[in-house]
Amino acid sequence: MGEVKFDQDPFQKGGSDYFNPAEFRRLVEARRSVRKFTNEIIPDSVIADCFDLALLAPNSSNLQTWEFIRVKTTAIKEQVAYACFSQSAAKTAAELIICVARTDNWRAHSKQMLEEFKKLPIETPKVAKTYYGKLVPIVYSVGWLNILTPFKWIFNTIGGFFTVVPRDPISSFGIKTWATKSCALACENLMLAIRAHGFDTCPMEGFDACKIKKAVGLKGGAEIVMVIAAGKRADGGIYGPRLRFNKSQFLKEV
Repeated sequence: MGEVKFDQDPFQKGGSDYFNPAEFRRLVEARRSVRKFTNEIIPDSVIADCFDLALLAPNSSNLQTWEFIRVKTTAIKEQVAYACFSQSAAKTAAELIICVARTDNWRAHSKQMLEEFKKLPIETPKVAKTYYGKLVPIVYSVGWLNILTPFKWIFNTIGGFFTVVPRDPISSFGIKTWATKSCALACENLMLAIRAHGFDTCPMEGFDACKIKKAVGLKGGAEIVMVIAAGKRADGGIYGPRLRFNKSQFLKEV
């Protein structure tokens, strides 16, 4: 263990000097859901860089409950496109990326975090070790067939009268929602990264999850969040103007 204290970690200031709102706005506004692509391929180096950036997304407790499957085999790609209802974005894309929320890796990743702490050149606070070693298993365990769910609900409900308690996840459904949130954050990173490299994407939620899981060999604990089609934008690839409702419908102050 190194002698540097956690609160003196020089990496804490990493990126603090970054300031470029105009360029970020330009990137976000340039991202559109493209429904038709040319036959131009995306270089492997670009895909690799975009995956690197996707994995930098914020995520719950740094448990990284995500998985990305790049479909390269032609036959499997055809099956996945078919499972996406053969929509144009899926059929013409140079790349199909299956974005998966993993509900089954949090326990292993919690242990992995403890191992990673040992490699750091800084002193990890005891509270962090306790969190991953003891609290995470309590918070995210729901038991076989959700056997712990009613007990967690009672505990959280009663405890909520006296203090602040986490109300979710207390069931397998809650775990799915929890894992999906982190995966979705990484998906946005991925799509913006692809756009920054001059290519476009289309996130697709219209698909037969069972058929896709069978095509790529996904088992239990894998929930498909979306399939991202990516490639070079073709003429007519954007079907219409970007429409957003008035922001007053969504932005509130209290």
